[in-house]
Amino acid sequence: MRNIRKSSTLESKFPLLAVEQGCIISKDGDITVAYEVTLPEIFTVTSQEYESVHAAWCKAIKVLPDYSIVHKQDWFVKENYAPDLQNSDMSFLSRSYERHFNERPYLHHQCYLFLTKTTKERMAHQSNFSTLCRGHIIPKKIKDKETVARFLDAVEQFARIINDSGYISLRRLTDEEITGTERATGLVGKYLSLSTENVQCLEDMELSASGMRIGNKHLCLHTLSQTEDLPTEVSTDNRFERLSTDRSDCRLSFAAPVGLLLSCNHIYNQYVFIDNSDETLQKFEKTARNMHSLSRYSRQNAINKEWIDEYLNEAHSQGLQSVRAHFNVLAWGEELEELKHLRNDVGSQLASMECVPRHNTVDCPTLFWAAIPGNEGDFPSEESFHTFIEQSVCLFTEETNYMDSPSPFGIKMADRISGKPLHIDISDLPMRKGVTTNRNKFVLGPSGSGKSFFMNHLVRQYYEQGTHRHLLYLYG
Repeated sequence: MRNIRKSSTLESKFPLLAVEQGCIISKDGDITVAYEVTLPEIFTVTSQEYESVHAAWCKAIKVLPDYSIVHKQDWFVKENYAPDLQNSDMSFLSRSYERHFNERPYLHHQCYLFLTKTTKERMAHQSNFSTLCRGHIIPKKIKDKETVARFLDAVEQFARIINDSGYISLRRLTDEEITGTERATGLVGKYLSLSTENVQCLEDMELSASGMRIGNKHLCLHTLSQTEDLPTEVSTDNRFERLSTDRSDCRLSFAAPVGLLLSCNHIYNQYVFIDNSDETLQKFEKTARNMHSLSRYSRQNAINKEWIDEYLNEAHSQGLQSVRAHFNVLAWGEELEELKHLRNDVGSQLASMECVPRHNTVDCPTLFWAAIPGNEGDFPSEESFHTFIEQSVCLFTEETNYMDSPSPFGIKMADRISGKPLHIDISDLPMRKGVTTNRNKFVLGPSGSGKSFFMNHLVRQYYEQGTHRHLLYLYG
């Protein structure tokens, strides 16, 4: 039987033209600068620090010119812990410890930031003008070099503001990290295969109205693209009840439920579209007048007019910049039965944020294609909603995994969420950072909480690393 389904090659639909001097150039003339983002470790940030991080993002976004796109892409991919058992000097207890955690699954987090300069016409394009729907893509030339130079200067200011905040650091990606080499797969290739490992060859993609498949990975997409789907209030951080008590708070960012707390393979895409704010507010003024003139025919028009007036009053009274935003969670599994569980897991996490979980199947291929690094200008405008910069940044994830200490000296502990072993230096590294001025330790806990067990664990590992300490035990 002859296959009557339409098919096309990736080369004919590929939206990127070149990568030069650390910039991704699309065939429509858009320029994108890519960064790797290092976020603070989870459960280590206070409420005041979350507000400082939020203020840094808002200040940095405001320096970008009109018709720019901020795309923050967080990867959460399942991996297994691989211990180092080849060390011949490892003791019996240390080797048994590593074997116990062998292949322990955990969620590995990587964060990237893409800053794109596009045009007013491209920002208004809808999904029917995506490169997936066009038969031929004719590359365009970049005509206005002064606009490009001003954008690159604004990008440098953006990176400086974020790096100077002291909580987040940006590192600009090189050409090889974006495109890849003969031995290592680049960021674009990893995204097209949804894999953080080196990919030998890309797999087939199946795009349909019922869903999307890449190789044996079935995709599940949930979107936040309408104001009706959003919570009534947003904040920079929330209280994490599981680890909080009556006298202490454990804080997480507002979007943490779709970050590290969502234990499945997924990508969390966060978009902020910077239009001309004055033109946008003028359009709202005109729409409000039209709604007022039509209010006698429908009470819904009068209600819409009140909402628009409230938005305009907020913008003019506080001097806020009007932008558009979009957020989506792209999860995947290798079996159709697993896809049902993924849909429920993502939906429940969005519901915990007081959002309406909207499972999107029709627009999944278009939104996946627009999230290719450097193809942000291909995003369909009808999938975004109007808001302000301050509110949109509240839906950014602001934490990452616990990280091993760079110091060679330390003890082995375990991750609080996944149980993955971690190398922690609680003696020398705090001294170098100025956190403390001495190496004294105080272990406090009720009876049976594991004080003696922890001290035996600490003394054994210190002894194996050739450390001689004078220890004083006080039991109460």
